[in-house]
Amino acid sequence: MTTENPHKTSQQTIELKQASLAKLPAAIEVPNYDRSKLSAGIVHIGVGGFHRAHQAMYIDQLLQQPGNEQWAICGVGLLEANRELAQILKQQDYLYTLIVRHPNGTVENRVIGAMIDFLFAPDSQQAVIDKLASETTKVVSLTITEGGYHFNPATGEFDGSHPDIQHDALNPAQPKTTFGYLAAGLKARRDAGLKPFTVQSCDNIQHNGAVTRKMLLAFIELFDTDLARWVAEHVSFPNGMVDRITPVTTDNDINYLAHEFAIDDRWPITCEAFSQWVIEDDFCNGRPDWDRAGGQFVTDVTPYEKMKIRLLNAGHSVLGLLGAIHGFATIDEAVCDLLFARYLRTFMDDEVTPLLDALPGIDLTAYKDTLIERFSNPNIKDSLARICLQSSAKLPKFLIATVQENLSRVADSQLDYKAECQIELATLVLASWCLYSDKRVDQHGNALEISDDMAQELHHHAANTQADPLAFLAIEDLFGDLKHNATFSHVYRQCIARLYAPNLAIKTLMEDQLSASVEVE
Repeated sequence: MTTENPHKTSQQTIELKQASLAKLPAAIEVPNYDRSKLSAGIVHIGVGGFHRAHQAMYIDQLLQQPGNEQWAICGVGLLEANRELAQILKQQDYLYTLIVRHPNGTVENRVIGAMIDFLFAPDSQQAVIDKLASETTKVVSLTITEGGYHFNPATGEFDGSHPDIQHDALNPAQPKTTFGYLAAGLKARRDAGLKPFTVQSCDNIQHNGAVTRKMLLAFIELFDTDLARWVAEHVSFPNGMVDRITPVTTDNDINYLAHEFAIDDRWPITCEAFSQWVIEDDFCNGRPDWDRAGGQFVTDVTPYEKMKIRLLNAGHSVLGLLGAIHGFATIDEAVCDLLFARYLRTFMDDEVTPLLDALPGIDLTAYKDTLIERFSNPNIKDSLARICLQSSAKLPKFLIATVQENLSRVADSQLDYKAECQIELATLVLASWCLYSDKRVDQHGNALEISDDMAQELHHHAANTQADPLAFLAIEDLFGDLKHNATFSHVYRQCIARLYAPNLAIKTLMEDQLSASVEVE
Protein backbone atom coordinates (compact mmCIF):
# COMPACT_ATOMS: atom_id res chain seq x y z
CA MET A 1 0.00 0.00 0.00
CA THR A 2 1.41 3.37 -1.00
CA THR A 3 0.96 6.19 1.49
CA GLU A 4 1.23 9.83 0.51
CA ASN A 5 4.14 11.68 2.06
CA PRO A 6 3.20 14.57 4.37
CA HIS A 7 5.45 17.60 4.68
CA LYS A 8 7.64 18.03 7.70
CA THR A 9 7.15 20.56 10.45
CA SER A 10 9.97 22.96 11.27
CA GLN A 11 8.67 24.04 14.68
CA GLN A 12 10.75 23.12 17.76
CA THR A 13 9.00 20.22 19.46
CA ILE A 14 9.59 17.03 21.42
CA GLU A 15 10.62 14.37 18.93
CA LEU A 16 8.36 11.33 19.19
CA LYS A 17 10.56 8.43 20.35
CA GLN A 18 10.42 5.78 23.04
CA ALA A 19 12.74 7.80 25.30
CA SER A 20 10.54 10.89 25.06
CA LEU A 21 7.18 9.32 25.95
CA ALA A 22 7.46 10.40 29.58
CA LYS A 23 7.91 14.00 28.44
CA LEU A 24 4.68 14.17 26.48
CA PRO A 25 1.71 16.16 27.84
CA ALA A 26 -0.77 14.28 30.03
CA ALA A 27 -3.46 14.85 27.38
CA ILE A 28 -1.62 12.41 25.10
CA GLU A 29 -2.21 8.76 25.97
CA VAL A 30 0.90 6.60 25.66
CA PRO A 31 1.46 2.83 25.81
CA ASN A 32 1.03 1.49 29.33
CA TYR A 33 2.95 -1.70 28.50
CA ASP A 34 6.67 -2.44 28.33
CA ARG A 35 7.52 -2.41 24.64
CA SER A 36 10.93 -3.95 25.31
CA LYS A 37 9.19 -7.21 26.24
CA LEU A 38 7.15 -7.46 23.04
CA SER A 39 7.74 -9.87 20.18
CA ALA A 40 6.24 -9.65 16.71
CA GLY A 41 3.85 -12.54 16.23
CA ILE A 42 2.22 -10.58 13.39
CA VAL A 43 3.90 -9.48 10.17
CA HIS A 44 1.87 -6.90 8.30
CA ILE A 45 2.48 -6.22 4.60
CA GLY A 46 1.27 -2.83 3.38
CA VAL A 47 1.64 -0.42 6.28
CA GLY A 48 -0.62 2.44 5.22
CA GLY A 49 -2.76 4.81 7.20
CA PHE A 50 -5.66 2.39 7.46
CA HIS A 51 -3.58 -0.36 9.02
CA ARG A 52 -2.18 2.05 11.59
CA ALA A 53 -5.67 3.36 12.44
CA HIS A 54 -7.34 -0.04 12.51
CA GLN A 55 -5.48 -3.34 13.00
CA ALA A 56 -2.55 -1.75 14.85
CA MET A 57 -4.99 0.12 17.10
CA TYR A 58 -6.72 -3.16 18.02
CA ILE A 59 -3.35 -4.73 18.86
CA ASP A 60 -2.41 -1.65 20.90
CA GLN A 61 -5.62 -2.10 22.89
CA LEU A 62 -4.86 -5.79 23.39
CA LEU A 63 -1.28 -5.15 24.51
CA GLN A 64 -2.61 -3.08 27.38
CA GLN A 65 -3.87 -6.37 28.83
CA PRO A 66 -1.08 -8.59 30.28
CA GLY A 67 -0.35 -11.88 28.56
CA ASN A 68 -0.44 -10.65 24.97
CA GLU A 69 3.20 -9.59 24.56
CA GLN A 70 3.76 -12.04 21.67
CA TRP A 71 1.30 -10.23 19.40
CA ALA A 72 3.18 -7.06 18.44
CA ILE A 73 3.58 -6.13 14.77
CA CYS A 74 6.51 -6.12 12.36
CA GLY A 75 5.60 -3.98 9.37
CA VAL A 76 6.82 -4.70 5.84
CA GLY A 77 7.03 -2.28 2.90
CA LEU A 78 7.49 -3.85 -0.52
CA LEU A 79 7.50 -0.71 -2.64
CA GLU A 80 10.18 1.90 -3.25
CA ALA A 81 7.50 4.44 -2.37
CA ASN A 82 7.65 3.11 1.22
CA ARG A 83 11.27 4.21 1.71
CA GLU A 84 10.57 7.46 3.55
CA LEU A 85 7.92 5.79 5.70
CA ALA A 86 10.49 3.17 6.69
CA GLN A 87 12.98 5.89 7.63
CA ILE A 88 10.47 7.88 9.65
CA LEU A 89 9.15 4.87 11.55
CA LYS A 90 12.67 3.77 12.43
CA GLN A 91 13.59 7.28 13.64
CA GLN A 92 10.46 7.33 15.81
CA ASP A 93 11.02 3.83 17.25
CA TYR A 94 7.97 2.75 15.21
CA LEU A 95 5.71 5.02 17.27
CA TYR A 96 3.07 7.34 15.83
CA THR A 97 0.13 9.35 17.09
CA LEU A 98 -3.43 8.30 16.29
CA ILE A 99 -5.68 11.37 16.13
CA VAL A 100 -9.32 10.31 16.55
CA ARG A 101 -11.76 13.02 15.50
CA HIS A 102 -15.40 12.85 16.63
CA PRO A 103 -18.25 14.61 14.77
CA ASN A 104 -18.83 16.95 17.74
CA GLY A 105 -15.27 18.24 17.56
CA THR A 106 -13.85 16.14 20.39
CA VAL A 107 -10.36 14.84 19.62
CA GLU A 108 -8.59 11.90 21.25
CA ASN A 109 -4.83 11.54 20.83
CA ARG A 110 -2.96 8.32 21.56
CA VAL A 111 0.56 7.15 20.77
CA ILE A 112 0.34 3.65 19.30
CA GLY A 113 3.14 1.28 20.30
CA ALA A 114 1.98 -1.95 18.66
CA MET A 115 4.60 -1.88 15.89
CA ILE A 116 8.11 -2.77 17.01
CA ASP A 117 9.92 -3.19 13.68
CA PHE A 118 9.61 -2.36 9.99
CA LEU A 119 11.40 -4.16 7.16
CA PHE A 120 11.92 -2.39 3.85
CA ALA A 121 11.99 -5.16 1.24
CA PRO A 122 13.88 -3.34 -1.56
CA ASP A 123 16.88 -3.08 0.80
CA SER A 124 16.38 -6.27 2.83
CA GLN A 125 14.73 -8.91 0.69
CA GLN A 126 16.13 -11.87 2.60
CA ALA A 127 15.33 -10.28 5.96
CA VAL A 128 11.64 -10.19 5.00
CA ILE A 129 11.69 -13.85 3.92
CA ASP A 130 13.49 -14.81 7.14
CA LYS A 131 10.92 -12.95 9.23
CA LEU A 132 8.07 -14.71 7.44
CA ALA A 133 9.86 -18.02 7.98
CA SER A 134 10.45 -17.38 11.69
CA GLU A 135 8.64 -19.71 14.07
CA THR A 136 7.53 -16.68 16.10
CA THR A 137 5.49 -15.37 13.16
CA LYS A 138 1.96 -16.69 13.56
CA VAL A 139 -0.13 -14.34 11.39
CA VAL A 140 0.74 -12.45 8.22
CA SER A 141 -1.84 -9.75 7.56
CA LEU A 142 -2.31 -7.69 4.40
CA THR A 143 -3.57 -4.28 3.34
CA ILE A 144 -2.28 -4.21 -0.23
CA THR A 145 -5.38 -2.63 -1.89
CA GLU A 146 -7.68 -4.45 -4.28
CA GLY A 147 -5.16 -4.21 -7.12
CA GLY A 148 -2.56 -6.13 -5.13
CA TYR A 149 -4.46 -9.41 -5.44
CA HIS A 150 -4.07 -9.70 -9.23
CA PHE A 151 -7.55 -10.98 -9.97
CA ASN A 152 -9.65 -10.27 -13.01
CA PRO A 153 -12.62 -8.30 -11.58
CA ALA A 154 -15.00 -9.61 -14.23
CA THR A 155 -14.15 -13.32 -13.97
CA GLY A 156 -12.70 -13.51 -10.45
CA GLU A 157 -9.78 -15.55 -11.81
CA PHE A 158 -6.08 -14.97 -11.22
CA ASP A 159 -4.36 -12.62 -13.67
CA GLY A 160 -0.70 -13.58 -13.98
CA SER A 161 0.14 -11.05 -16.67
CA HIS A 162 1.77 -8.45 -14.42
CA PRO A 163 5.57 -8.33 -15.05
CA ASP A 164 6.33 -8.61 -11.33
CA ILE A 165 4.16 -11.72 -11.01
CA GLN A 166 5.96 -13.26 -13.99
CA HIS A 167 9.30 -12.33 -12.43
CA ASP A 168 8.36 -13.98 -9.13
CA ALA A 169 7.18 -17.16 -10.85
CA LEU A 170 10.57 -17.43 -12.58
CA ASN A 171 12.59 -16.27 -9.55
CA PRO A 172 10.73 -17.52 -6.45
CA ALA A 173 13.76 -16.99 -4.20
CA GLN A 174 13.96 -13.30 -5.15
CA PRO A 175 10.38 -12.05 -4.92
CA LYS A 176 8.95 -8.60 -5.58
CA THR A 177 5.23 -9.08 -4.95
CA THR A 178 3.21 -9.91 -1.87
CA PHE A 179 2.39 -13.33 -3.26
CA GLY A 180 6.06 -13.93 -4.03
CA TYR A 181 7.06 -13.18 -0.45
CA LEU A 182 4.21 -15.24 1.01
CA ALA A 183 5.24 -18.21 -1.13
CA ALA A 184 8.90 -17.87 -0.19
CA GLY A 185 8.10 -17.64 3.52
CA LEU A 186 5.72 -20.59 3.44
CA LYS A 187 8.19 -22.72 1.48
CA ALA A 188 10.90 -22.02 4.05
CA ARG A 189 8.56 -23.04 6.86
CA ARG A 190 7.50 -26.22 5.11
CA ASP A 191 11.12 -27.16 4.39
CA ALA A 192 12.02 -26.53 8.05
CA GLY A 193 9.11 -28.63 9.30
CA LEU A 194 7.36 -25.64 10.89
CA LYS A 195 3.65 -24.94 11.04
CA PRO A 196 2.54 -22.29 8.52
CA PHE A 197 1.33 -18.85 9.41
CA THR A 198 -2.26 -17.71 8.85
CA VAL A 199 -2.68 -15.30 5.93
CA GLN A 200 -5.20 -12.63 6.95
CA SER A 201 -6.42 -10.12 4.37
CA CYS A 202 -7.66 -6.83 5.81
CA ASP A 203 -8.63 -5.27 2.47
CA ASN A 204 -12.08 -4.21 1.32
CA ILE A 205 -12.76 -7.25 -0.82
CA GLN A 206 -15.77 -9.46 -0.36
CA HIS A 207 -14.61 -12.89 0.89
CA ASN A 208 -11.12 -11.39 1.16
CA GLY A 209 -9.69 -14.52 2.74
CA ALA A 210 -11.14 -16.81 0.08
CA VAL A 211 -9.91 -14.46 -2.67
CA THR A 212 -6.43 -14.38 -1.14
CA ARG A 213 -6.34 -18.17 -0.94
CA LYS A 214 -7.49 -18.62 -4.53
CA MET A 215 -5.05 -16.08 -5.97
CA LEU A 216 -2.06 -17.23 -3.92
CA LEU A 217 -2.63 -20.88 -4.85
CA ALA A 218 -2.99 -19.98 -8.54
CA PHE A 219 0.27 -18.03 -8.33
CA ILE A 220 2.20 -20.85 -6.60
CA GLU A 221 0.82 -23.37 -9.12
CA LEU A 222 2.80 -21.51 -11.78
CA PHE A 223 6.08 -22.84 -10.44
CA ASP A 224 5.64 -25.30 -7.51
CA THR A 225 2.63 -27.59 -7.46
CA ASP A 226 3.86 -29.45 -4.37
CA LEU A 227 4.05 -26.22 -2.37
CA ALA A 228 0.60 -25.22 -3.63
CA ARG A 229 -0.79 -28.52 -2.39
CA TRP A 230 0.83 -28.04 1.05
CA VAL A 231 -0.52 -24.49 1.32
CA ALA A 232 -4.01 -25.64 0.32
CA GLU A 233 -3.95 -28.32 3.03
CA HIS A 234 -2.37 -26.42 5.91
CA VAL A 235 -2.75 -22.62 5.63
CA SER A 236 -5.79 -20.72 6.92
CA PHE A 237 -7.21 -17.65 5.17
CA PRO A 238 -9.95 -16.20 7.40
CA ASN A 239 -12.44 -13.82 5.82
CA GLY A 240 -12.88 -10.52 7.60
CA MET A 241 -14.72 -7.22 7.39
CA VAL A 242 -12.88 -4.05 8.37
CA ASP A 243 -14.23 -0.53 8.72
CA ARG A 244 -12.76 2.81 9.74
CA ILE A 245 -12.54 5.99 7.66
CA THR A 246 -8.91 7.07 7.56
CA PRO A 247 -7.96 10.09 5.43
CA VAL A 248 -4.46 10.67 4.11
CA THR A 249 -2.15 12.44 6.58
CA THR A 250 -1.74 16.16 5.84
CA ASP A 251 0.32 19.10 7.06
CA ASN A 252 -2.62 20.07 9.26
CA ASP A 253 -2.33 16.81 11.22
CA ILE A 254 1.39 17.29 11.78
CA ASN A 255 0.98 20.95 12.70
CA TYR A 256 -1.90 20.19 15.05
CA LEU A 257 0.34 18.00 17.20
CA ALA A 258 3.22 20.46 17.00
CA HIS A 259 1.17 23.53 17.93
CA GLU A 260 -1.21 21.99 20.48
CA PHE A 261 1.13 19.55 22.23
CA ALA A 262 4.70 20.38 21.06
CA ILE A 263 5.04 16.90 19.58
CA ASP A 264 7.17 16.31 16.50
CA ASP A 265 5.47 13.34 14.85
CA ARG A 266 6.41 13.23 11.19
CA TRP A 267 3.65 10.81 10.20
CA PRO A 268 0.61 10.79 12.52
CA ILE A 269 -2.66 9.21 11.44
CA THR A 270 -6.10 10.81 11.61
CA CYS A 271 -9.29 8.73 11.69
CA GLU A 272 -12.93 8.80 12.70
CA ALA A 273 -14.13 7.44 16.04
CA PHE A 274 -16.11 4.54 14.53
CA SER A 275 -14.26 1.25 14.08
CA GLN A 276 -15.45 -2.28 13.29
CA TRP A 277 -13.69 -5.60 12.68
CA VAL A 278 -15.62 -8.83 12.11
CA ILE A 279 -13.39 -11.90 11.68
CA GLU A 280 -14.03 -15.54 10.90
CA ASP A 281 -12.38 -17.61 13.62
CA ASP A 282 -10.20 -19.74 11.32
CA PHE A 283 -6.49 -19.60 12.25
CA CYS A 284 -3.96 -22.40 11.78
CA ASN A 285 -1.22 -21.30 14.21
CA GLY A 286 -2.79 -19.33 17.05
CA ARG A 287 -4.24 -15.82 17.00
CA PRO A 288 -4.64 -12.71 19.15
CA ASP A 289 -7.83 -12.39 21.19
CA TRP A 290 -9.09 -9.47 19.12
CA ASP A 291 -12.51 -9.86 20.71
CA ARG A 292 -10.97 -8.61 23.97
CA ALA A 293 -10.05 -5.38 22.13
CA GLY A 294 -13.37 -4.73 20.40
CA GLY A 295 -13.20 -7.15 17.47
CA GLN A 296 -15.93 -9.72 16.77
CA PHE A 297 -15.35 -13.37 15.88
CA VAL A 298 -18.03 -15.10 13.80
CA THR A 299 -18.42 -18.35 11.91
CA ASP A 300 -19.45 -16.61 8.65
CA VAL A 301 -18.58 -13.00 7.86
CA THR A 302 -20.38 -12.98 4.49
CA PRO A 303 -23.49 -10.93 5.37
CA TYR A 304 -21.47 -8.36 7.30
CA GLU A 305 -18.89 -7.79 4.57
CA LYS A 306 -21.56 -7.56 1.89
CA MET A 307 -23.40 -4.95 3.94
CA LYS A 308 -20.25 -2.90 4.39
CA ILE A 309 -18.93 -3.17 0.83
CA ARG A 310 -22.28 -2.50 -0.84
CA LEU A 311 -23.30 0.35 1.50
CA LEU A 312 -20.23 2.09 2.90
CA ASN A 313 -17.66 1.47 0.17
CA ALA A 314 -20.13 1.88 -2.67
CA GLY A 315 -21.56 4.94 -0.92
CA HIS A 316 -18.09 6.46 -0.87
CA SER A 317 -17.80 5.93 -4.62
CA VAL A 318 -21.26 7.38 -5.26
CA LEU A 319 -20.35 10.57 -3.43
CA GLY A 320 -16.80 10.51 -4.73
CA LEU A 321 -17.50 10.41 -8.46
CA LEU A 322 -20.62 12.58 -8.49
CA GLY A 323 -19.07 14.99 -5.96
CA ALA A 324 -15.82 15.28 -7.91
CA ILE A 325 -17.68 16.17 -11.10
CA HIS A 326 -19.76 18.71 -9.21
CA GLY A 327 -16.61 20.31 -7.82
CA PHE A 328 -16.61 19.22 -4.18
CA ALA A 329 -13.22 18.48 -2.59
CA THR A 330 -14.13 16.34 0.42
CA ILE A 331 -16.67 13.72 1.41
CA ASP A 332 -18.24 15.86 4.15
CA GLU A 333 -18.83 18.69 1.65
CA ALA A 334 -20.69 16.28 -0.60
CA VAL A 335 -22.92 14.58 1.96
CA CYS A 336 -23.75 17.86 3.71
CA ASP A 337 -25.42 18.92 0.47
CA LEU A 338 -29.03 17.80 0.95
CA LEU A 339 -29.40 16.55 -2.63
CA PHE A 340 -26.27 14.42 -2.40
CA ALA A 341 -27.39 13.03 0.97
CA ARG A 342 -30.83 12.18 -0.44
CA TYR A 343 -29.28 10.58 -3.52
CA LEU A 344 -26.98 8.43 -1.39
CA ARG A 345 -29.73 7.37 1.01
CA THR A 346 -32.11 6.49 -1.83
CA PHE A 347 -29.37 4.44 -3.49
CA MET A 348 -28.76 2.56 -0.24
CA ASP A 349 -32.45 2.02 0.50
CA ASP A 350 -33.74 1.13 -2.97
CA GLU A 351 -30.84 -0.39 -4.90
CA VAL A 352 -28.76 -2.10 -2.20
CA THR A 353 -30.84 -2.99 0.85
CA PRO A 354 -33.17 -5.43 -1.02
CA LEU A 355 -30.08 -7.46 -1.96
CA LEU A 356 -28.65 -7.85 1.55
CA ASP A 357 -28.86 -11.04 3.57
CA ALA A 358 -30.13 -11.36 7.13
CA LEU A 359 -27.81 -9.55 9.53
CA PRO A 360 -28.11 -10.86 13.11
CA GLY A 361 -27.49 -8.11 15.61
CA ILE A 362 -27.54 -5.31 13.01
CA ASP A 363 -30.22 -2.63 12.79
CA LEU A 364 -29.83 -1.82 9.10
CA THR A 365 -31.73 1.47 9.26
CA ALA A 366 -29.55 2.64 12.15
CA TYR A 367 -26.43 1.46 10.28
CA LYS A 368 -27.34 3.58 7.24
CA ASP A 369 -28.10 6.55 9.52
CA THR A 370 -24.65 6.10 11.05
CA LEU A 371 -23.02 6.06 7.61
CA ILE A 372 -24.53 9.45 6.76
CA GLU A 373 -23.34 10.80 10.10
CA ARG A 374 -19.85 9.40 9.58
CA PHE A 375 -19.54 10.77 6.06
CA SER A 376 -20.66 14.21 7.23
CA ASN A 377 -18.06 14.45 10.03
CA PRO A 378 -16.59 17.94 9.45
CA ASN A 379 -13.44 16.98 11.32
CA ILE A 380 -12.53 14.18 8.88
CA LYS A 381 -11.55 15.97 5.67
CA ASP A 382 -11.43 12.86 3.51
CA SER A 383 -10.64 13.99 -0.02
CA LEU A 384 -12.72 12.81 -2.96
CA ALA A 385 -9.45 12.29 -4.85
CA ARG A 386 -8.47 9.64 -2.29
CA ILE A 387 -11.90 8.05 -2.39
CA CYS A 388 -11.80 7.83 -6.19
CA LEU A 389 -8.27 6.49 -6.49
CA GLN A 390 -8.01 2.99 -7.98
CA SER A 391 -11.70 3.02 -8.87
CA SER A 392 -11.05 0.28 -11.42
CA ALA A 393 -10.14 -2.07 -8.56
CA LYS A 394 -13.04 -0.97 -6.34
CA LEU A 395 -16.14 -0.41 -8.45
CA PRO A 396 -16.53 -3.96 -9.82
CA LYS A 397 -17.03 -5.27 -6.27
CA PHE A 398 -18.54 -2.19 -4.64
CA LEU A 399 -21.03 -0.98 -7.24
CA ILE A 400 -21.08 -2.96 -10.49
CA ALA A 401 -21.86 -6.15 -8.54
CA THR A 402 -25.01 -4.46 -7.19
CA VAL A 403 -26.14 -3.50 -10.69
CA GLN A 404 -25.48 -7.01 -11.98
CA GLU A 405 -27.29 -8.63 -9.08
CA ASN A 406 -30.32 -6.41 -9.53
CA LEU A 407 -30.44 -7.24 -13.22
CA SER A 408 -30.02 -10.95 -12.45
CA ARG A 409 -33.01 -10.86 -10.12
CA VAL A 410 -35.13 -9.73 -13.03
CA ALA A 411 -33.71 -12.34 -15.40
CA ASP A 412 -34.10 -15.16 -12.87
CA SER A 413 -37.68 -14.26 -11.97
CA GLN A 414 -38.68 -13.39 -15.54
CA LEU A 415 -40.65 -10.52 -14.11
CA ASP A 416 -40.86 -6.95 -15.26
CA TYR A 417 -37.79 -4.87 -14.40
CA LYS A 418 -39.84 -2.02 -12.95
CA ALA A 419 -41.54 -4.35 -10.51
CA GLU A 420 -38.35 -5.96 -9.24
CA CYS A 421 -35.40 -3.63 -8.88
CA GLN A 422 -33.81 -0.30 -9.63
CA ILE A 423 -30.49 0.58 -11.23
CA GLU A 424 -31.01 4.25 -12.16
CA LEU A 425 -28.88 5.77 -9.42
CA ALA A 426 -25.94 3.38 -9.72
CA THR A 427 -26.01 3.70 -13.51
CA LEU A 428 -25.58 7.47 -13.34
CA VAL A 429 -22.52 6.90 -11.15
CA LEU A 430 -21.00 4.52 -13.70
CA ALA A 431 -21.75 6.92 -16.55
CA SER A 432 -20.16 9.68 -14.47
CA TRP A 433 -17.08 7.51 -14.08
CA CYS A 434 -16.88 7.48 -17.89
CA LEU A 435 -17.03 11.28 -18.03
CA TYR A 436 -14.54 11.52 -15.14
CA SER A 437 -12.10 9.24 -16.99
CA ASP A 438 -12.62 11.00 -20.31
CA LYS A 439 -12.59 14.72 -19.55
CA ARG A 440 -10.61 14.62 -16.27
CA VAL A 441 -12.14 17.91 -15.18
CA ASP A 442 -15.14 18.86 -13.07
CA GLN A 443 -18.19 20.61 -14.52
CA HIS A 444 -16.43 23.96 -14.03
CA GLY A 445 -13.34 22.91 -15.99
CA ASN A 446 -11.06 22.40 -12.98
CA ALA A 447 -8.57 19.53 -13.32
CA LEU A 448 -9.31 16.36 -11.34
CA GLU A 449 -6.59 14.38 -9.58
CA ILE A 450 -6.88 10.86 -10.98
CA SER A 451 -4.83 7.93 -9.69
CA ASP A 452 -5.65 4.54 -11.17
CA ASP A 453 -3.51 1.72 -12.55
CA MET A 454 -5.95 1.51 -15.46
CA ALA A 455 -6.17 5.28 -16.01
CA GLN A 456 -4.88 5.19 -19.57
CA GLU A 457 -7.11 2.32 -20.64
CA LEU A 458 -10.10 3.96 -18.97
CA HIS A 459 -9.36 7.24 -20.73
CA HIS A 460 -8.87 5.51 -24.09
CA HIS A 461 -12.29 3.87 -24.00
CA ALA A 462 -14.08 6.82 -22.45
CA ALA A 463 -12.68 9.19 -25.08
CA ASN A 464 -14.67 7.31 -27.76
CA THR A 465 -17.98 7.82 -25.95
CA GLN A 466 -19.34 10.57 -28.17
CA ALA A 467 -18.87 8.35 -31.22
CA ASP A 468 -20.09 5.22 -29.40
CA PRO A 469 -22.10 5.83 -26.19
CA LEU A 470 -21.24 2.34 -24.94
CA ALA A 471 -17.49 2.52 -25.65
CA PHE A 472 -16.55 2.70 -21.97
CA LEU A 473 -18.43 -0.51 -21.24
CA ALA A 474 -16.22 -2.43 -23.68
CA ILE A 475 -13.72 -3.04 -20.85
CA GLU A 476 -15.11 -6.48 -20.09
CA ASP A 477 -12.66 -7.08 -17.24
CA LEU A 478 -14.57 -4.37 -15.35
CA PHE A 479 -18.10 -4.43 -16.70
CA GLY A 480 -18.55 -8.02 -17.82
CA ASP A 481 -21.47 -8.24 -20.25
CA LEU A 482 -23.32 -5.12 -19.08
CA LYS A 483 -22.80 -3.58 -22.52
CA HIS A 484 -25.04 -6.27 -23.95
CA ASN A 485 -27.77 -6.02 -21.33
CA ALA A 486 -30.67 -4.19 -22.96
CA THR A 487 -32.10 -2.82 -19.71
CA PHE A 488 -28.79 -1.48 -18.43
CA SER A 489 -27.55 -0.13 -21.76
CA HIS A 490 -30.83 1.79 -22.23
CA VAL A 491 -30.50 3.54 -18.86
CA TYR A 492 -26.75 4.08 -19.38
CA ARG A 493 -27.25 5.64 -22.82
CA GLN A 494 -29.71 8.12 -21.35
CA CYS A 495 -27.21 9.10 -18.64
CA ILE A 496 -24.37 9.50 -21.15
CA ALA A 497 -26.50 11.69 -23.41
CA ARG A 498 -27.25 14.03 -20.51
CA LEU A 499 -23.70 14.04 -19.14
CA TYR A 500 -22.19 14.90 -22.51
CA ALA A 501 -24.76 17.58 -23.37
CA PRO A 502 -23.62 21.23 -23.26
CA ASN A 503 -23.76 23.08 -19.91
CA LEU A 504 -23.54 20.01 -17.71
CA ALA A 505 -25.24 20.40 -14.33
CA ILE A 506 -24.69 17.19 -12.36
CA LYS A 507 -27.26 18.15 -9.74
CA THR A 508 -29.99 18.37 -12.36
CA LEU A 509 -29.15 14.88 -13.56
CA MET A 510 -29.21 13.61 -9.99
CA GLU A 511 -32.66 15.11 -9.44
CA ASP A 512 -33.89 13.51 -12.65
CA GLN A 513 -32.49 10.09 -11.69
CA LEU A 514 -34.15 10.33 -8.31
CA SER A 515 -37.43 11.07 -10.07
CA ALA A 516 -36.91 8.12 -12.40
CA SER A 517 -36.14 5.95 -9.39
CA VAL A 518 -39.44 6.91 -7.77
CA GLU A 519 -41.35 6.20 -10.98
CA VAL A 520 -40.23 2.54 -11.10
CA GLU A 521 -41.33 1.72 -7.54
